[in-house]
Amino acid sequence: MVEGLEFARDGEVGRLVFARPEKKNAITHGMWAAIPEVVAEVEADPALKVLVISGAGQDFSAGADISEFRDLRSTADGAAAYDKVVEGAVTALAGMAKPSIAMVRGNCIGGGCQISVACDFRFAEEGARFGITPAKLGIVYDFLSTRQLVSLIGPAHARYFLLSGQLIDAARAREIGLVNDTFAAGSLVDEVGAFTETLCSRSQASIRGMNRIIGKILAGHREGDAEVEAIRSAAIHGEDYAEGVAAFLERRPPHFTHR
Repeated sequence: MVEGLEFARDGEVGRLVFARPEKKNAITHGMWAAIPEVVAEVEADPALKVLVISGAGQDFSAGADISEFRDLRSTADGAAAYDKVVEGAVTALAGMAKPSIAMVRGNCIGGGCQISVACDFRFAEEGARFGITPAKLGIVYDFLSTRQLVSLIGPAHARYFLLSGQLIDAARAREIGLVNDTFAAGSLVDEVGAFTETLCSRSQASIRGMNRIIGKILAGHREGDAEVEAIRSAAIHGEDYAEGVAAFLERRPPHFTHR
């Protein structure tokens, strides 16, 4: 694993940690480049059902490591190459079939917020701060991440975020739909743990199929297609469907085996 990232398996949960607490978990070029590899590893591992991303210490991430910009983004070609690596990380996270969760405390700013928006779920500790700050750097935010942000919180809030570069607190983030929920200090880990257990107990065929369909909708698809029909057909003919119906009729919890 590249310096600054830590990955571990915790039962059915993969845990990716930004591990530069002395730098507020600023994301280096190498860290951005390694994220797609982690995503591919989680997707390929049949024992893992959920990816949880968090930050070491007091912060999720204060954003990209700007100290690298003079070397890596000093020319137009360098900036384009850097942005391609960032887009690769965002694309990998957003395209996951397995659900991803951003577990946020402290600063979740710039590239850190970009990563959290690419995840399926965001849960924050009270006291967390959110912002996306390209307007402070003379950068125009990329299309993919802008589309994700607009889809999540709407154009008015996205404009506020991107054009002002101002930060908001966790309560406001929940109010505008940026985070799914907020929790008191000290309870975030337990609350996210309970939610991951819920996800792991559900039909993985259902979760991954529906996650794929949601992704297609966010990408601009307005109608179902052959892939959607194949996903739904495979589910209805699968073991999870038979078990789910049987469990409902027998008034017991289902025991899904699909991975």
